[in-house]
Amino acid sequence: MKITQISVFLENRKGRLREVCALFGRNDVNIRGMTIAETESFGVLRIVVDKPEAAVALLKENNFVANITEVIAVEVTDKPGGLAAVLGVLSDNDVNIEYMYGFVEKCGQKALLIFRFENTAHAQDILVKHGIKIVTTKEITEL
Repeated sequence: MKITQISVFLENRKGRLREVCALFGRNDVNIRGMTIAETESFGVLRIVVDKPEAAVALLKENNFVANITEVIAVEVTDKPGGLAAVLGVLSDNDVNIEYMYGFVEKCGQKALLIFRFENTAHAQDILVKHGIKIVTTKEITEL
């Protein structure tokens, strides 16, 4: 139930993020979630899209440095303490989160969050064992 996240390495200069978004727009690739971490000279754009294979091919054809990472999209109750409950399950089961970010769209009455774990398979097992819904690639494509 892992999903594909694309990491794109961008020079930290005016218009570079727009170039990626425009490339996707021209080629009917829809961004579902994104975050960017930056330093003074470069940034790492992490994105979840509806057509990850096509997106990576487009990026590489257009001389962007991009790689694929497996992440998990998790439904979290959209109320105070909802995220704390999921984080408690992970912490209680010794699951280390490398990073996480919110998702652009909501799935019913739940918020969607993207998690990158130190051990993705272990995290997935723990989440399933505790009844925490993991969102599938198909569900993300259909959002």
